[in-house]
Amino acid sequence: MDASTLTRGSRAGKNKAAPAIEGAARAGFTARGVIYLLVGMLALQIAFGGSGKQADQGGALEEVAQKPFGAVVLWALGIGLVGMALWRLSEAVFGAAGPDGHKWKKRLASAARAVFYGFVAYTVLAFAAGSGGSGSSDGKSRDVTAKVMDLPAGQWLVGVAGVVILCAGVWMAVQAVRRKYHKHMRLGEMSRRVRQTVDVTGVGGGVARGLVFAVAGGFAIRSAVEFEPDKAKGMDDTLRSFTETPVGPWLLVFIAVGLMLFGVFSFAMAKWRKV
Repeated sequence: MDASTLTRGSRAGKNKAAPAIEGAARAGFTARGVIYLLVGMLALQIAFGGSGKQADQGGALEEVAQKPFGAVVLWALGIGLVGMALWRLSEAVFGAAGPDGHKWKKRLASAARAVFYGFVAYTVLAFAAGSGGSGSSDGKSRDVTAKVMDLPAGQWLVGVAGVVILCAGVWMAVQAVRRKYHKHMRLGEMSRRVRQTVDVTGVGGGVARGLVFAVAGGFAIRSAVEFEPDKAKGMDDTLRSFTETPVGPWLLVFIAVGLMLFGVFSFAMAKWRKV
């Protein structure tokens, strides 16, 4: 059996599963949008000194849980994220949309995203089930960092992980500024005004998200260099660190609005993303 036969088989399998895969992907983007929108809102409250809640996934889930029908929404978010993980897994197996979607680099990236969203979905569903599976991102970061540092060459592993996260954040921001998401969207179905709005949310949201990842990676590198696990920070502590800059809370305001924009951008992806 040659490579062309395998490729045709993969495409045939993907075509049969296309409706389910598309629905899973769009549900996943919607769930991601809700979480980022809530995290951004919590960060905005922190910037103005009006919230003691965590500005991370755990805080967002707690916010949802306190609302009417919160439990139903939590399960919906978890299932949506499972859909995102399954969609990325399908890209790894069958290839992504686009002319170069079958290349091994694209498949490997999709596999990594499938693992990431699978873990996120697990934490959301664990929280919905009442096991408190989400927890504090800050506490988890410190615990994981401490455990890794106890391993042989653990200090180097933490440092490398920090560099990877920092580079990923820079890559996210650069890709957003370059509007690389255009190639993944059905731009022809949008009006000029809608496209402009999508660009505002895509660029602004992508830059803010990338900056948060880059700074978190920087803290991990610092933790490795100083051999102090407590120097590692989750999303909540990373966001709060922006208030310690010379411009005070205004940088956090900018980041918070950006995360909210990314949430809106995720809703746009749910509608117009090529799957």
